[in-house]
Amino acid sequence: MATGEDLRRLTRTLPRSSEHLVRDRPKFRVGAIVYAALSPDELTLGFGFPKEEREFLVASRPEVFSMPRESDLRFNWVHGSMSALSVEELHELIIDAWLMVVPKKVGKAYLESRLPGVTP
Repeated sequence: MATGEDLRRLTRTLPRSSEHLVRDRPKFRVGAIVYAALSPDELTLGFGFPKEEREFLVASRPEVFSMPRESDLRFNWVHGSMSALSVEELHELIIDAWLMVVPKKVGKAYLESRLPGVTP
C-alpha cells in the first residue's frame, strides 16, 4: 500500500517539483502546473495521465483507477486509490506524470542520472 509519505519522499527527489497545500489538498507541481494531488484524507491520488490512454487504464483496473469528475475530463488526469497501489507502481505513475510537465531536458537528465547508459 502506497502512502502520502511515499509520494512526498519521491517528489522531493524530482527536479523543479514543489508541494503546496490548496484547500486542504496537497498538490505537487512544476511551476504552476499540477502533476499530482492527494485528497485531504490522502486516500485518493489524482495524477497526470495521457487522455487517450486513461479509459484503457480505468477499464483494466476499475478497482484501482477512476476517471476524474466531468468538469476535469478536459485535463490529462486520472484518480487512483492509494490503498490499492504498490510503492513501485506509485513511483512509476508519478514519474510519468512529472515527465509530462517538466521541460524535456530536465526529465532526460533525471532519467539518465537514475539509469546510466539508458537513453529515455
